[in-house]
Amino acid sequence: MKQPEAYKEAGVDIEAGEAFVRMIAPLARSTFRPEVAMDIGGFGAAIAIDWRRYREPLLVASTDGVGTKLRLAFLLDRHETVGVDLVAMCANDVVVQGAEPLFFLDYFATGTLDPRQAYQVLEGIASGCTQAGCALVGGETAEMPSFYPKGEYELAGFCVGVVEKSRLLTGSTIAPGDVVLGLASSGLHSNGYSLARKVFLEEGNCSLAEPLPGLNRPLGEELLEPTRIYVRPVLRLLERVPVQGLAHITGGGLLRNIPRVLPPSCTALLAVGAWPVPPIFSLIEQRAAIPLEEMLQTFNYGIGMVVITRPEDASRAEELLEEAGEKVYRIGSIVPRDPGFDPVVLRRQ
Repeated sequence: MKQPEAYKEAGVDIEAGEAFVRMIAPLARSTFRPEVAMDIGGFGAAIAIDWRRYREPLLVASTDGVGTKLRLAFLLDRHETVGVDLVAMCANDVVVQGAEPLFFLDYFATGTLDPRQAYQVLEGIASGCTQAGCALVGGETAEMPSFYPKGEYELAGFCVGVVEKSRLLTGSTIAPGDVVLGLASSGLHSNGYSLARKVFLEEGNCSLAEPLPGLNRPLGEELLEPTRIYVRPVLRLLERVPVQGLAHITGGGLLRNIPRVLPPSCTALLAVGAWPVPPIFSLIEQRAAIPLEEMLQTFNYGIGMVVITRPEDASRAEELLEEAGEKVYRIGSIVPRDPGFDPVVLRRQ
C-alpha cells in the first residue's frame, strides 16, 4: 500500500518506519524467553507466566529514561551505549524488589528517523535485555517532525518482572546489626549528567576526545560508559542467601536511595573511604568544589547497588557476588535510628 504523499511531505515516512521495524525484528527475537507468546509487529505483546514456578506471582514494573546523558551520545554520534543504559535503569529497579525481569518495551521518538542511528540505539537495548535476561517484546518508534532537532531523539523504557509474593523485597526485615554491602558502579551510570556537562564542557571547556588527569581513556568514552546491569548476579544471590534489602543507586545517590528501603527505626551508617571512588567522581568533586554530602546525593559515587544482609550471611554474599564478577565492598552497617537523625549517616575513615 502506497503511503499518502501529503504525510510524507509533512516529514513522516511511514514506509521507512515499517522498514525499520522489519530491520530490528531479529534483534528483538534474539532476546526472547520461553514466556513470549507473540512475535514482533502486533498491537501488543503476550507473555505467559509459568504457574509451575509460582503460587502467588506478583508483577513488578518500572519505567525510566536516560536523561541528559543523551546529549553526550548526540555530541559523539555514538548511540549503542545509551540503549544499554535504558534497560539498566529499569531492570535494576525491578530486581531490587526480588523480581526477575521478564520483558522490556522501549519508546524512541525523533524528528526524522535516521535508520543507522536508531539501529545503534536498538542494538544497545537488545544487548541490555540479553544482559538482564529479559525479552525485548516491542516498543514504539515515533517520527515527530519539528519536535526534535535534527539528529536528536528521546528514549524511555518499561520493564516488567515477576516474583513470588512471599519473596517480595521491601526492606521491612532490615534491622540493627545488618551489614551494608556495595557493588561497584561502572562510572556515572545515567545520573548527574547535567552537572557533569556543566563542569567539563560548559565551564571546563574540556575535549571529549582527550583523557583528563587520572583517566586512562578519552573523557567522552568515560562519560558514555553504560550503566552496569546487576540482574543476573543479584538473582543468583537471592537464590542462595537471605537478603534483607536491596537499593539501586540512581538519582539521589546513596543518601537518598538507601532510605527508600529502610524501616523508620533504622539508620545506615556508611563508612566513607571503605570503597574506592572512581577518578571521574573525584574530578567533578575537585573541579566544582562540591562538598562530599552533595556528591553523595547527586551521583552513585562508585556504588551502583546496595545489598543489606544479616551479619552471618555477609561473607557468603560477598563470595557469591564476586564469583559472578562483581566488585563488592563492606560500606557500612545498620544501627538504630535516634530521634532527629537522618536515615543515612556518614562516618569518615
